[in-house]
Amino acid sequence: METQKQFKRRFSFEFFPPKTQEGMDKLQAVRDQLADRNPDFFSVTYGAGGSTRERTIDTVLTLHKQGISTAPHLSCVGATKESVAELLDLYKENGIQRIVALRGDLPSGMGTGGSVELRYANELVEFIREHTGDHFSIEVAAYPEFHPQAKNAEDDLRNFQRKVEAGATSAITQYFYSPEAYFYFIERCEKAGLNIPIVPGIMPITNYSRLARFSDMCGAEIPRWIRKQLEAYGDDMASIVKFGDEVVTRLCEELLKAGAPGLHFYTLNQAGPSLRVWDNLGLGDKISF
Repeated sequence: METQKQFKRRFSFEFFPPKTQEGMDKLQAVRDQLADRNPDFFSVTYGAGGSTRERTIDTVLTLHKQGISTAPHLSCVGATKESVAELLDLYKENGIQRIVALRGDLPSGMGTGGSVELRYANELVEFIREHTGDHFSIEVAAYPEFHPQAKNAEDDLRNFQRKVEAGATSAITQYFYSPEAYFYFIERCEKAGLNIPIVPGIMPITNYSRLARFSDMCGAEIPRWIRKQLEAYGDDMASIVKFGDEVVTRLCEELLKAGAPGLHFYTLNQAGPSLRVWDNLGLGDKISF
């Protein structure tokens, strides 16, 4: 963790683009609550195969104009270099300075169609650098518990290394609940000479069935002791939320005390769960541990 301690701490919140005006109105209220904590930036996700392209653009530009830097997610699967260049130019013209660059997934039923110009995240990062130079800070994904499609642990690390070498500025991890997985991943990155900030992604726990579904899809491990306790609560949502807040708060405390360079909260467009953890940590205006 020594290399991570040198980086300035930063805190951020992630949203997904709403489908309706009602959803956008609710997100606006969430944004306003989170903005009170003065995060370093918000990020907005990009649907599989660019399926939320216009909604992502609208959400990013709307939020960015309100005073907190906002970073669009951008995926390359199913996209052409021309379409990616158009997005980069649009974001640059509107003062966006950070991009979350991802490989992305094809929408269900789309097969293997789409462009083969940009197949992997490292190729997307390289193209962003070629097209816009150093204008954007580029975030990439990291997987302390390994990408679900990685052949093995070493192959997974090599994939991450390719993104760093292509020009990534920093990384945000998939969420996890075992701090040892993050510490071990950082240790392996240090040995490989990968010296960029790697910020833990944090998923608050509010609904066990939804969390289990997400985790099965993305390969995030829910430790057995957490699963068993959540299962024991059944439909007692108040106990699930209380227990979830305690687990995630302890996780964040351990990460920050060990030198993690910040936290990135997956909000699912809700303010309460992330703010409870934030306030439990006593971050206030981002006081350092």
